[in-house]
Amino acid sequence: MGRVLVVDDSRLQRRILSASLKKWGFTVMEAESGHQALEICRDMPPDLVLSDWMMPGMSGLEFCDAFRQMTRENYGYFILLTSKSDKAEIAHGLDAGADDFLTKPVDPGELRARIAAGARILQMERELTEKNRLVNSTLNQLRALYASLDADLMEAKKLQQSLVSDRHRDFGRAEVSMLLRSSGHVGGDLVGMFQISETRIGLYGLDVSGHGVSSALMTARLAGYLSGAAPEQNVALYRCDDGSYAMRPPAETIAALNDLFLSELDTEHYFTLLLADVDLASGRVVMAQAGHPYPAVQRANGRVEMLGAGGLPVGLIPGAEYQEFEVMLRPGDRLMIHSDGVTECAGKDGRLLDDEGLADLLSELRATPALACLEALVWKLAEFAGTDTFADDVSAILLEIKPSVPSD
Repeated sequence: MGRVLVVDDSRLQRRILSASLKKWGFTVMEAESGHQALEICRDMPPDLVLSDWMMPGMSGLEFCDAFRQMTRENYGYFILLTSKSDKAEIAHGLDAGADDFLTKPVDPGELRARIAAGARILQMERELTEKNRLVNSTLNQLRALYASLDADLMEAKKLQQSLVSDRHRDFGRAEVSMLLRSSGHVGGDLVGMFQISETRIGLYGLDVSGHGVSSALMTARLAGYLSGAAPEQNVALYRCDDGSYAMRPPAETIAALNDLFLSELDTEHYFTLLLADVDLASGRVVMAQAGHPYPAVQRANGRVEMLGAGGLPVGLIPGAEYQEFEVMLRPGDRLMIHSDGVTECAGKDGRLLDDEGLADLLSELRATPALACLEALVWKLAEFAGTDTFADDVSAILLEIKPSVPSD
């Protein structure tokens, strides 16, 4: 605190106070009225004001009230000088914004003590203001950082969604629809398909442990291992002598991915996987399961069957072996490969949907075809959970064998 404004209509009183203040090292300004004091405050805001209460034109109380209404960067300490000792009058002065009172005639020792107390308060105020400035500056930097991260994550979400290039494809005898919905900007689920020949396709659904960016990066890496656009990089395929590609047995492919994952990738992640080899001509589907939820087969009559042999997730145990199982799909049947974000969706009562609940939902959606069925499934899950913000990623593939068209 360095600048003090003394306000008193008595020139003698101003001189007496100013002399003491200058001796103590303060820069002193003087005003003979409240109006003159306000002009000085606008031009050179003081740190502390010593103002007489009783002045002509504008009283010290009125000046104090006007002083408090002025816009300032820092707080100004205000001491009223008065001969009043009535408690009601003092309370009135406090209401007007005064910080302290001194009784006239002013004792120099008491004045210095009161100013020292005011200086401590102003110092604390300055320190608090500086800390708040630093906090606000840090918050603004964090907001800018979060905005940048959010923009990056939105782009990452677009890129991850682009991994599922075909949400729906018609193969003539059958249709394939895919759903990928992350619980956050990005997630660890992925679904995909790759064409082996005119009548053979591969389908897969996988779920990397954890959530967020690291899981999403892992799904992008795995998408390359099961790529339909680059069959020479797809570990599920091998090149035949005539230049065409054929699919390895699903269990063999998953075992190869397990060895590859453990030997080449330095990560704490693991993933579940269901890989299917689909013969569209015969309807035969050969699958292998690595910790992924049991796939659901819905027959043409609406009956739902859960298939599978379980199996260990990929990336946990070296040399893990996997079992194959198969199912014959007939016209009107459909197969759904889904992540645990579906079956482990928690209802409003905390109960999980589970396989039985999924079977009930598929029964309700029996007449809803193709991609619309998967979209309706998300609505049903949101209705079951009581929210459309799911705790886990939701993904699914729906393979539908078209019903036979009766001949004339």
